[in-house]
Amino acid sequence: MADYTQQFCDALLAEARRRLFEESIPRLKKCLAELNEEEIWHRPNGHSNSVGNLVLHLCGNARQWIISGLGGQADTRQRQQEFDERGPLPTSYLLEMLEQLQEDMEAVFQEIEPAGLLRPRPVQTFQETGLSVLIHVIEHFSYHVGQATYFVKSLKNTDMGYYHGTSLE
Repeated sequence: MADYTQQFCDALLAEARRRLFEESIPRLKKCLAELNEEEIWHRPNGHSNSVGNLVLHLCGNARQWIISGLGGQADTRQRQQEFDERGPLPTSYLLEMLEQLQEDMEAVFQEIEPAGLLRPRPVQTFQETGLSVLIHVIEHFSYHVGQATYFVKSLKNTDMGYYHGTSLE
């Protein structure tokens, strides 16, 4: 049984890496590459966030849930600041944030053991298992990367080419 437990843990972490490090983060970087700094910080209306705000928000969320929640580091997140920022912060800074986030998440992933996936831990105001933390961050990235992608496609009238060279039939 223990062998299957470790295999499950390894498979789950491999899937988390694929979804975050091979899909979501590269797609978010591609969105940033399509926009100038003014466009990155443009808010379509008072109820919408800029792509820059979405990057800050995703980094803050993943740090709180994975680096702090799973990794046990101090939670220093200032969530409202992610949305209050009006920029423009340089694109290079946002890209560096994403690079550092990926490195820091990978360091936590290296330390996760199967029992840690089931152990409850506090995150924000919730009690979450390691499994629910991973699922939350993956789906949260997917949701907001979709928003950034929609913004870029509507502004630039471009195909982002996420599946270029891949047969989806």
